[in-house]
Amino acid sequence: MTSTLEKNTRLKGGVGLTGVVMLGAGTAIGVSIFSVLAPAAEVAGSGLLIAVFLSAVPMVFFAIAYAYLASALPLTGASYEWPRRFIHPQVGFLIAWMRILSNVGAMTVLATVLINYINMAFDLPLKPAMAAILTAVFALNYVGVKVAALAQTILMIMLLVVLSIFVTTGIPYSSSLTIGPLLVEGWPAVIATVPLMITLFLGIESAVEIGEEVRDPQRTIPQGIALAILLTTIVYVAVAATALALLGPDRLAASAAPLIDAAREPLGKWALPLILSAAVISIVKSLNSLAMIFSRALFAMGRTGAFPVSLARIHPRFGTPHIAVLVAYVFAMSGLFLPSNLIFLLLAVNIPTMLKYLACSLCAVRVVDHHPEIAKGAKLELTPGVVRFVGYSGAVLAVGIIVAGLGADWRPYALVAGWVALGIIYWWMIAVRSSREPLAGKG
Repeated sequence: MTSTLEKNTRLKGGVGLTGVVMLGAGTAIGVSIFSVLAPAAEVAGSGLLIAVFLSAVPMVFFAIAYAYLASALPLTGASYEWPRRFIHPQVGFLIAWMRILSNVGAMTVLATVLINYINMAFDLPLKPAMAAILTAVFALNYVGVKVAALAQTILMIMLLVVLSIFVTTGIPYSSSLTIGPLLVEGWPAVIATVPLMITLFLGIESAVEIGEEVRDPQRTIPQGIALAILLTTIVYVAVAATALALLGPDRLAASAAPLIDAAREPLGKWALPLILSAAVISIVKSLNSLAMIFSRALFAMGRTGAFPVSLARIHPRFGTPHIAVLVAYVFAMSGLFLPSNLIFLLLAVNIPTMLKYLACSLCAVRVVDHHPEIAKGAKLELTPGVVRFVGYSGAVLAVGIIVAGLGADWRPYALVAGWVALGIIYWWMIAVRSSREPLAGKG
């Protein structure tokens, strides 16, 4: 039975289809498009265009599982709530616990890269500037989800305009001959690029984390996820193809700032301000969506008693989980003390993310197998066989991506394992003992 605390902590809705699409696409279209093209071209050459489509395949499986669950049981903090309810309370707790680490790492990476881009035009002190950006983003989320979602939509439109300028001005200077054969490096090289390119799509399902704040979420969230994937793929293919056509695979692979170098061909001196603007807009909106998701995960854990119940308080005026927002802000600010090695941080972010996808993919299977009353109410009408195929395929793909990263750096795996060990200790010593009844409750 749902706890009394959960009944009394309902968030204020107001996010529509546009906000859902912009949240998903805005989370995915972040720093990766400005950094991943060069290493991808180095490995696969022009085959990176094929890799863009292939890297979307695992995300399609994950997204279908998320969309199905959201159409059946939309919840705020969904990637915590679903494993808690459908697999085991401790699984849900550990997924959310690991996401604290991944969210802090992701926001640190984004803030660092953002200030590095800004420093191409202005000389700002790194840590104070990062602190100011994080403070502004969390302030938006404190005053209301509609405000944060509106900011996300505005930033996304601005980004699409800037990237459209890059693509449309680059077309007259582009040549298919510059791109060359797509498979000159062979299929193995294209496949090897997929684990790198999948970072382009991470977070596409983000709208499920604010499920209770979305209007008609059972219909809006699945539609929004589908449109976000479509929009994100179109943007990535257009930008990558333009950059390849302007520079060619060899020059693209050798570039430290590939989009800036590509834009210099048609735009000359205007290339730097254009791409710099795109990078700043893109990263700020990703920070905004991460702040939204991070605080809602903490809120959900407070509402069920896994964390202090004060995290589930709702602001009487703004209707936001203001305590959870403030705690997420403190966690994010602690990232200022982390090392700035981006490869290490990115892996520390991706491992918990894949484990989250694994758990939620299995949740979809659990719903059709063990909760027919919930499956019956799903607005996304999929047969049990399709849901099982999607769920198990997503789980296998998530494991494969985790294993694929082992060769890059083992230290993030050790960090995640240590953080999980701390979470298990917390669970058994504090959470279970003090909040056994609400944690064991079923939705």
